Amino acid sequence: MGNPGHIHVVGGGLAGLTAAITAAESGARVTLHEGHRTLGGRARTADGPYRANEGPHALYRRGPHWTWLARRGLVGPVVPVPPLEGLRFRFRRAGAARRTPPVALLRLARRDPHTAPVDGTFREWATGQVGEDGARAAANFAATALFHHDPGALSARFVQERFRRLASFPPEARYPVGGWASLVERMAAHARGLGVVAETGARVDTRTLGELARTGPVVVATSLDSARVLLDDASLTWESGRTVLVDLALRTRRGDAFVVSDLDAPGWLERFTAQDPGLAPAGEQLLQGQFPVGPDARKAEGAARAEALLDLGFPGWRERTAWRSEALADGRTGAVDRPGTTWRDRPSVVRGDGIFLAGDQVAAPGLLSEVSFTSGLEAAMLALRAAGQRSRTEARDRG
Repeated sequence: MGNPGHIHVVGGGLAGLTAAITAAESGARVTLHEGHRTLGGRARTADGPYRANEGPHALYRRGPHWTWLARRGLVGPVVPVPPLEGLRFRFRRAGAARRTPPVALLRLARRDPHTAPVDGTFREWATGQVGEDGARAAANFAATALFHHDPGALSARFVQERFRRLASFPPEARYPVGGWASLVERMAAHARGLGVVAETGARVDTRTLGELARTGPVVVATSLDSARVLLDDASLTWESGRTVLVDLALRTRRGDAFVVSDLDAPGWLERFTAQDPGLAPAGEQLLQGQFPVGPDARKAEGAARAEALLDLGFPGWRERTAWRSEALADGRTGAVDRPGTTWRDRPSVVRGDGIFLAGDQVAAPGLLSEVSFTSGLEAAMLALRAAGQRSRTEARDRG
């Protein structure tokens, strides 16, 4: 390819780090611009005694991000779902805690996603497969990976692709020891080892973006809302979820549930110290959950549903609470596809004039953070190609 030139990456989350590493591995000079003081984006882990991520997070080992990380030795220490904790999985059905999922969930988990239509709703398709009650339970279970208040109204293909991977056995999920910050630190160290210059506390606006673009291709790896303002492009929109994030530290009690999955409404609560005790002080356990709410609902609605699950899976939790935090994540939970659309219909990675887009709401496939990874990889490869063409043009002009 010759000298790939200089590539700028705006945003230091998973998409930006992936793009920076990919470009640097091909020999490009890479500068990573991150507005916050630390890298990681929504993959940051809180400082202090409670190492909470921004919502429940896991790596999925059958996905492309896992393979890419493993080839570079970046997966690091991870832990699976502890076998005995799997026995403490609880399902809320008809207001009561159950130890086993409905048979309909197991039946639907065997359905190939390609049998689900793109242009029909998941509710309609799943009802035809396992009945109305089974379809409702499956849609609510799938909300774990959708962060959406009405998964049944989304594209059947889109939801079934995620539902099948969530319901796979043995579970795909793996948890980075120390929280996702440990994964970010490994990626950042690898990037710096390749020569990437990471400038933190460096906010980029429309003017400075234009200045960067004059020196080489730019990968904009921010949220879609930020990219819309930065690029002054009103077309950069796509639907996302809206969910209440609830983090809780409880004093340890034997017999607590590992996960409580709400099959009556979208909602999920997980005890993360079951697999990684170091996320909370000795004698305490860290719970994280997410509870999707509609566009007009208030945070209190999601918090109330979280408390209903806590009552089922964590008796006496109010008296045992040592710490609690709540937040409303609006439009920060990845893309969702309505009937008749797929990931290919989302905003394109290619924006023109040497600008490329990456993030979890752009035109790239994958489950959860895999979309950020896949788009970051593609954006970097396209930026490298553009940089090579630019270098050849400049050399020809000088000659």
